[in-house]
Amino acid sequence: MLPVLTPSQMAAADVAAPEPIDELIDRAGRAVARTALDMLGGSYGRVVVVIAGKGHNGADGRVAAAVLRRRGVQVKIVDAAALPATLPSAGLVIDAAYGTGFRGEWLAPDVGTALVLAVDVPSGVDALTGVASGHVLRADCTVTFQAMKPGLLFGDGALLAGRIEVADIGLELPLVDQHLLGAADVMAWWPRRATDAHKWRSAVRVIGGSEGMIGAARLCAEAAARGGAGLVKLSVPGQSIETRSEIVQHEVSNAGWAAEVLADIDRFGAIAIGPGLGRGKQTMAAVLETISAAPVPIVIDGDGLFALTSDDRSLSVVLSRRRAPTVLTPHDGEFRTLTGALPGNDRVSAARSLAADTGCTVLLKGPTTVVAASDGEVLLVDHGDERLATAGTGDVLTGLVAVGLAAGLSGLHAAAAAAWVHADAACRCPSAGLLAGDLVEVLPEVLSGLR
Repeated sequence: MLPVLTPSQMAAADVAAPEPIDELIDRAGRAVARTALDMLGGSYGRVVVVIAGKGHNGADGRVAAAVLRRRGVQVKIVDAAALPATLPSAGLVIDAAYGTGFRGEWLAPDVGTALVLAVDVPSGVDALTGVASGHVLRADCTVTFQAMKPGLLFGDGALLAGRIEVADIGLELPLVDQHLLGAADVMAWWPRRATDAHKWRSAVRVIGGSEGMIGAARLCAEAAARGGAGLVKLSVPGQSIETRSEIVQHEVSNAGWAAEVLADIDRFGAIAIGPGLGRGKQTMAAVLETISAAPVPIVIDGDGLFALTSDDRSLSVVLSRRRAPTVLTPHDGEFRTLTGALPGNDRVSAARSLAADTGCTVLLKGPTTVVAASDGEVLLVDHGDERLATAGTGDVLTGLVAVGLAAGLSGLHAAAAAAWVHADAACRCPSAGLLAGDLVEVLPEVLSGLR
């Protein structure tokens, strides 16, 4: 896992470093120069313009300029405080104007067709939230130092940073509770069937679907089956639906079905509840009873999240009774239903707050997914893209989270690994025309890749 440090945490690491600041600046500048040479494809005849501010970021840029000059590159340094509207023609512009401590608005100059290399963060991007102010240069590459910054993963920053390289400059980092998830982490965590496995050892119970919304339940159940559950039992209250023959269907009453679901729940490793379930009064009551009484891990999505707010007390009272791991999977609208407000620019803090308030793991969906545990630990997943912004993909994700929970993973690891697997499935699909069901079909390929 790659540590993700806030600007204040990075500043503290700089202060605590035993090396003098000039040594750290020299290392950072040399790292920038190495990347610049790679982007230029050489040094002979190349032209670089460095926009240098007055702080450490600008000093990094000036060191990089000196290194490039020694390599034969023609370098012009432009003061960030006295920028022309248009920069001189160059093959590469190094944006070393302002770093992680910048506040205010910056108006970047016109750089023409030059490639742009940003130092630490693109100038004008808030390193905590990713919000950009003013006119910010879109970088082709950003070299950031020692650790990832939240502002490179969220909001405008994720769109403006380009390719991100994390350069090691020898700083000793503090222990942090925020990391970016990678394939190696998922490979270590995602459940594998033991040689003596049997179907009940990792069975998943799915409760979802209603008239007009049966697809959500089907996608969730099929994702759980493809994702590695030994057995999946699906209940759509009041009806039986068409799905894969491998999915066991258990018909339950249209209303008051909690007792029927709970009767054999000890046989299951986890429950997925809520996708397409509907919001009728009796349905909401049955959801709350199931969540409150179920002794096994549970992932709550869609209408299950709505049920938690169906009266003034349900959210705190029902979740306080839970003893097994519980994962909530809201998108922004569902987050507002749960809390009364949208997540805002600082999505990590928003997810952490809801997790602490509920005692649950919170998976806050977005271009970068935030998974927060109730103790404050956070895992980030930035593996997916806009292909996942289509109906039903969240139902697939819910089924995958249930697989991780049923295998005994913690809520944090189950949710984060499922989000990564879910995103990787999208990455293996065509660039256009993706449907949620396509993710289900490609899951075996994803999981085989993890092995």
